[in-house]
Amino acid sequence: MSDFTHGFWPLYISVLTLVSIIGTWVFLKSQTTRKLAPGEKPELIEHTWDGDLQDLNNPLPRWWLGLFYGTLVFALAYLVLWPGLGNYAGVLKWTQIGEYEAEVQAAEAQFQPLYAGFMKQDIATVAADPNARAIGKNLFLTYCSQCHGSDAAGSRGFPNLTDGDWLYGGDPDTIKATLTDGRAGVMPALGEALGAQGTKEVANYVLSLSGRKHDTALAATGKTKFAENCAACHMPDGTGMQAMGAPNLTDKVWLYGGSEATIIESIAKGRNGVMPAMAQTLGTTSNKDAKLHLLAAYVYGLSQKQ
Repeated sequence: MSDFTHGFWPLYISVLTLVSIIGTWVFLKSQTTRKLAPGEKPELIEHTWDGDLQDLNNPLPRWWLGLFYGTLVFALAYLVLWPGLGNYAGVLKWTQIGEYEAEVQAAEAQFQPLYAGFMKQDIATVAADPNARAIGKNLFLTYCSQCHGSDAAGSRGFPNLTDGDWLYGGDPDTIKATLTDGRAGVMPALGEALGAQGTKEVANYVLSLSGRKHDTALAATGKTKFAENCAACHMPDGTGMQAMGAPNLTDKVWLYGGSEATIIESIAKGRNGVMPAMAQTLGTTSNKDAKLHLLAAYVYGLSQKQ
C-alpha cells in the first residue's frame, strides 16, 4: 500500500472493508434468527413453477450458514495477520518484497558453493564448461536477450555476439568490463557540418571502404571530408578504434545497416548506443560477481564457436 499519496485512502479502504464484512454478518444474522414453532408450517411465497413447484421461506440449512459465517471469520483473521487494511502491515509483517528477498537469499546460499568454484577459474576455462554454459545461457536469456535476441544474433542497433566483430574488443576481460560497467557509444551528427552533398560524398566513401557498390566520383571527394571529420574515431583507413567503440568500416558488418540511405542517416543524424551496466541490473546479491563472470564466459564462448 506504499503507493498511496494521501492519508485518506488507507483509511477509506480500511473502513469500507470492515463495514462490508460486519454488514454482511449483520444482514445474514437478521435473516436467519426466526425459527418455526412446533407444528408451524413454512410460509408459502407466491412464486410457483410447473404447477406444483413451490417456493417456501424455510430457514437456511445450518451447515450452509456455518460455512458462510466461517468465511467471514476467516476474512477477519486474514486482515489481522496479513496486510489488507490500508497501510496496516498485519501482525506477521508479511510483504511481497520480504518474500522475494527471502527466496533470493535462499537461492544465493544454495548456489554459492557452485559459483565459488567457477570464480576460481578464468573466463576461457569457464566458457568451455558445459554446466557453466548452461547457467550463463539462463542468465543471458534473463538479462540480455531482450536486446541481443535469444540466439545472441542481435538486431538493428544491437550487436551480433556470435561473430568475431567487436566494437570494444572481444577478449574475456573486455567483455566482462562491458557487462559490468556498460557502454555508451556516441556517433555525433555531422549533417550540418557536411551539408547534404558532403554527407552523400562521405557515405559513398564509406561504402567504398567495404567494397560495396558506390559512386566513384562522390567517394573520391568524400575521402577528404572523411579524413577531416571521421578519421579521428574510425582511423584514417576506416578500421575503427575499439578504445572508443568506433566500428570498423572496412568489413561487412553493419550495426544499423549498410545501404547508402542508412549510412547517410547515420552520418547526418548521428547514433547513440547504450549498453546498460549489468552490475546495476543484477542488484546487490552476494553472487553478483560470479553471475557476471559466468555471463562473460557465455558471451565469450559464443564467438569462439566460429
